Amino acid sequence: MTTQTLGGKVALVAGGTRGAGRGIAVELGAAGATVYVTGRTTREHQSEYARPETIEETADLVSSAGGTGIAVRVDHLVPEQVQHLVTRIRSEHGRLDIVVNDIWGGEHLFEWNTPVWEHDLENGLRLLRLGVDTHLITAHFTLPLLIERPGGLLVEVTDGTADYNARNYRNSPFYDLAKVSVQRMAWAHAKDLAPHDATALAVTPGWLRSENMLDHFGVTEATWRDALEQVPHFAISETPRFVGRAVAAVASDPERARWSGQSVSSGGLAKVYGFTDTDGSCPDAWRYLDEVQDAGRPADVTGYR
Repeated sequence: MTTQTLGGKVALVAGGTRGAGRGIAVELGAAGATVYVTGRTTREHQSEYARPETIEETADLVSSAGGTGIAVRVDHLVPEQVQHLVTRIRSEHGRLDIVVNDIWGGEHLFEWNTPVWEHDLENGLRLLRLGVDTHLITAHFTLPLLIERPGGLLVEVTDGTADYNARNYRNSPFYDLAKVSVQRMAWAHAKDLAPHDATALAVTPGWLRSENMLDHFGVTEATWRDALEQVPHFAISETPRFVGRAVAAVASDPERARWSGQSVSSGGLAKVYGFTDTDGSCPDAWRYLDEVQDAGRPADVTGYR
């Protein structure tokens, strides 16, 4: 984003420590917003996720991009902490224009290609709490402040479009349910928010080059193409800033209500708004996964980015 289209707006990125949440927070900041960044990992406290990224780092990136970043340690499974967060936002700014619900942190809990009777039950249920309960708790406390002014925006971040997930099993009953639930949640919230001139939608990144994904392949953002030797289809991947630009574009759109209740992707929104990833490309990951990877064709991103 090259203009301060969100100057004066106050946003909350719940789950903004790393990955898509960090990318969204930074791009909202680049558009001029004040962004509250929440998560469980700070410079003094590390969550069970055991990653090095912190909410303070994200807040600093928001400020460096042109916005105002405010880091607040919050466990979104604890209602009292979320309620206190909203009380603080009301006290400090008196408004909340954008809520981005990107809370997750469950990668270490699910077991790929494992039926429910073989999957660790405790881990699976914990995954659902992290991926579903947190979103509902956050919505419960934030939306009353959001609807006090017309034009509010709620973005539920998930994995996969509704169309893709309806046709594809996401390799674990717990993971599948968590991600589909968030999409349905956005649809339901859209119904409740419409009378208040507020918009809710579900947004998914494509194959995300998150910090965790780069570490998994033993590469960095500068050397990510080295991972293509292991997984050729990783060629369609995108940075977290791409989905960040998608959310910032919707938030800046005076006609954003057209997306209410829908499930959209970073690549799909890029076609509408004309933004690109940081390298100038425009990856359309979900169409690629459907038409190339899942179809068993050789990796070739021609026409897809």
